[in-house]
Amino acid sequence: MKKVEAIIRGNDFERVKNALKQIGIVPLTAYPVQGRGVQGGVPPYDLLPKMKIEIVVKDRDLEKVVDVIVRNARSGTPGDGKIFVIPVEDAIRIRTGEKGNEALY
Repeated sequence: MKKVEAIIRGNDFERVKNALKQIGIVPLTAYPVQGRGVQGGVPPYDLLPKMKIEIVVKDRDLEKVVDVIVRNARSGTPGDGKIFVIPVEDAIRIRTGEKGNEALY
């Protein structure tokens, strides 16, 4: 299992969320954040509004999830965002006690 953390422009969020739904990835956590990369044109200490999406996926779904996010959040200009992929040791669905991949989706 992997945790995908994507920081994208807020105006791309609905498009990314809907594209993930189309490939069967509905469970996600999203919230507004502020941050900045190394893009020019912005004073060096100003933070920009972004959306952060967190999704824990089965290993077999990782590539297609990353691809969907990139295709739907990429404008080709600085500030498109970043994706981080983090290993997940385990997941437990509290309601049923299911573990591992069965606890995801």
